[in-house]
Amino acid sequence: MVTKQYEGSAADADLTRADSLAREIFSDVANKWALLIIETLGGRTLRFGELRKEVDGISHKMLTQNLRMLERNGLVDRAVYPTVPPRVEYTLTVPGLALRDAVSGMCDWTQQYLGHIEASRSRFVD
Repeated sequence: MVTKQYEGSAADADLTRADSLAREIFSDVANKWALLIIETLGGRTLRFGELRKEVDGISHKMLTQNLRMLERNGLVDRAVYPTVPPRVEYTLTVPGLALRDAVSGMCDWTQQYLGHIEASRSRFVD
């Protein structure tokens, strides 16, 4: 796989700058619901209702907002079929699948260190 270099300004790709496009994108995808949606979709195609059932605790509104944001950023494809009622399916794009690799790594890290974190929390005094 060949990684394409960003051809815009260096400031737009600088995560340390508050006004950079990179930080805006990072902020969009680094929320709990976006990460869970990306992990849940994986390499599958799911309908809205299926996705909502699999992402436990997400509201209709939050799922809608996050799917729109992921679609706007080119990480999710949305396919609408002209049926009654309309059938809408969501699939990760190539960049979305690449991001899923990082998200899966975070999920693995959480599983690996969950016991350590729980123990630290129990010892921590506010």
